[in-house]
Amino acid sequence: MKTQIFIAALFFSGFAFAQEKKSDTVKTQKIEEVVLKKQVFKKQSDRFVYDVAASPVTKGNTTFDLLKQTPLLSSTDDKTLKIAGKNNALIYINGRKTNMDAESLTQLLKNTPAENIQKIEVITVPGSEFQVESSDGIINIVMKKKMSDGLNGNMRMANSQNKYNASSASFSANYRKDKLGISANLNGGENIQAQQYTLRNGNNTSSNESVGNIDDPNQSIGGYMNIDYQLTDKSNLALTWNTSANKSYNSTVNLFNTIRSFDSVENKFVENYTNSRNKEDARSYNNSLNLNYELKTDSLGSKLNLNVAYLNYKRFQFTDNRTIISDINKNDLWLGRQVFQDLPQVINNFSGTVDYIKKFKNDFTVSVGGNYNKTKTDNDTKNTTSIYDIDGDLPELFDANGNPIDNPKYEPNHFVYDENIYGVYLTLEKKFSDKFSGKLGTRYEITNSLGTSENASPEYRRIERNYNNFLPYVSLNYAFNDNHNVSYAFSSRMRRPSFWEINPVRNILTEDNYTQNNPFVKASSTYNQELTYMYKSSYFLILNHSYFKDQITQVPLQRDILKPRLDGMGNPIKDDSGNIIMDPHKELRYIRTNFGDKQEMSAMVGVQKTFFKQYLTTNFNIGVQHNINNGSLSVDPTSGDIFPAYINKRSSTSIVIQTNNTLRLDKKKTWFLGVNYFFVDKQQIELGVLRNLMSLDLSLKKNWNDWTFALNVNDVLNTNIIEIEDYQANGNYNYIHQNRYNRGGTFSITYTFGNQKVKKVRKIESASDDIKSRTR
Repeated sequence: MKTQIFIAALFFSGFAFAQEKKSDTVKTQKIEEVVLKKQVFKKQSDRFVYDVAASPVTKGNTTFDLLKQTPLLSSTDDKTLKIAGKNNALIYINGRKTNMDAESLTQLLKNTPAENIQKIEVITVPGSEFQVESSDGIINIVMKKKMSDGLNGNMRMANSQNKYNASSASFSANYRKDKLGISANLNGGENIQAQQYTLRNGNNTSSNESVGNIDDPNQSIGGYMNIDYQLTDKSNLALTWNTSANKSYNSTVNLFNTIRSFDSVENKFVENYTNSRNKEDARSYNNSLNLNYELKTDSLGSKLNLNVAYLNYKRFQFTDNRTIISDINKNDLWLGRQVFQDLPQVINNFSGTVDYIKKFKNDFTVSVGGNYNKTKTDNDTKNTTSIYDIDGDLPELFDANGNPIDNPKYEPNHFVYDENIYGVYLTLEKKFSDKFSGKLGTRYEITNSLGTSENASPEYRRIERNYNNFLPYVSLNYAFNDNHNVSYAFSSRMRRPSFWEINPVRNILTEDNYTQNNPFVKASSTYNQELTYMYKSSYFLILNHSYFKDQITQVPLQRDILKPRLDGMGNPIKDDSGNIIMDPHKELRYIRTNFGDKQEMSAMVGVQKTFFKQYLTTNFNIGVQHNINNGSLSVDPTSGDIFPAYINKRSSTSIVIQTNNTLRLDKKKTWFLGVNYFFVDKQQIELGVLRNLMSLDLSLKKNWNDWTFALNVNDVLNTNIIEIEDYQANGNYNYIHQNRYNRGGTFSITYTFGNQKVKKVRKIESASDDIKSRTR
């Protein structure tokens, strides 16, 4: 009830500001629109530029919806945006990276009017001046410049229905008075992330199957405040604060497990049954502060930019994992095993950046800068494992050599990770003529890290890594004429592991199925090449090649382990000599590690165009992607345990189709119908063959004065379901079926208020942006 009250209050709290628009808007409502016949979509140096001023879907839309209509961009979950052929898309506003968590960023984009946007830049291969990792691309949103003082903002309230109901609300405001600008956002909501799993693994002698559900309830609140003050005509000082909090209590896992093994004596298969009943309580807090100083040094656009930042991230997680002995009818018999996990994580980061851009009159630009990041993560985890007999007692246990085993078994592990990164870059950009331009750059990074574990064996107590990286970059762009443009880009990048990936903890799904993080994961290298051809600013062809060295991924390792055979009452079965009969069981570990090399090649053609006097806007891409995997693993790097080798030296060729279409239903541009569709053919990934995915999404939108009403229905055909299957030459197989309940509907109401001529507050790129992305 408290959440609903909060959402209602949040939505209606800004209603009083609506009256501030009266006189100015009445005078401008009669102005007729200027319809541009030609949309501007072109390739410039290192980026695609889409001038949205000519787009018929801009008015009354949100920034998020407009981005989905931008060529090369798509969203398969209505939460995240992806660039075709890229792993991830980073959002920049006015050339500066947004410093907020993913949920807050989504709310910001969904509550920013598209009318405020001048153009959208899609940077598929970022230059050396950008702090990005791996094959990440950048979406830069350039806002219109407005000079008037005053207050404006918007409110949005949404309700969604998938398997469960979810609600959210946000309030954003911009205020400008003379030299002072303030921008703020507050958002909150609640939802239950539901998943349905079917998991199978094993071989022809033993196998596991787990079927059931995971429900993860979340309550979140967050926001940001940006205060920007113009010190002089040439300098600005800004302070940005971002905050978010999430509570996920009573998250549950309910899986029914069937353990099947072959009895060589009886010459038949026998089955045992368990229920995995896991409960988790977790909460997280993320706060960051950034102080920015900008100095314009000449009239050509040269400037100095300084940032210092502090980031504090805390996550507290407590899990109760229970394995309950069951019968074939899923009835609980007794508690067989219980694992308590206390998994806190605290991250502190201090960062600084210096950037200087010098522009010359002969269309020559020099950019130089550096960055420093100091990060400390503290992970003081505690595990307690208890094994029970049928009477609920804690029996005495022995290992295979007859040595006693503690029961319950207490396993603390205090892992501390310190990391220092030093980076410098130099970029040279030159426009040689109206037809030809180029950009050359390099980034040099030094990384020193030390991971220490108080409770590990001696060889694992100190993990030190020191490495230097030279990362070159080049891009060339040539326009034969107004209709034909060709460009080429090459980039080298690093991909450092996220902090959670190197925290050596197990996340238990069932007794014999869990994920294992790895403190020995090292940074991987990525080399990207891209060739682009564009015709008439509407049609394009993109050829891309990416090579990943020592790629960081998750690898399934499975082996046979021996466990006592149980009768229908759960008692161990003995042979004629009185010895307990041991049956093989499958243990499956998903290990986070460096898994060989990988190549991705793609060819994509697309069109972005309007038809029928701007009644139809279509964004269509179709392409072919070829993946080549080359990895092998047989040893758990965290424990040294030996497994049958998992080998993935396979390739696949897949078709990718993505289209977004907006149909204007009336002359006044108040009703819009959206039809979006994507299809991804089956492809070879690290875990096996990912079967094809597709989704059909529909939307209906109504603009009425300052209000926008929207209804979205996602995954209408219920086809966006993950299935992964893998067969190894040694006979092992692994199958994953995951239904994320993507099919559902969302109804939203957005209200815009205030003086729409207010100048947007300057967006600031935080010094800790690249570190913050590694906390998720």
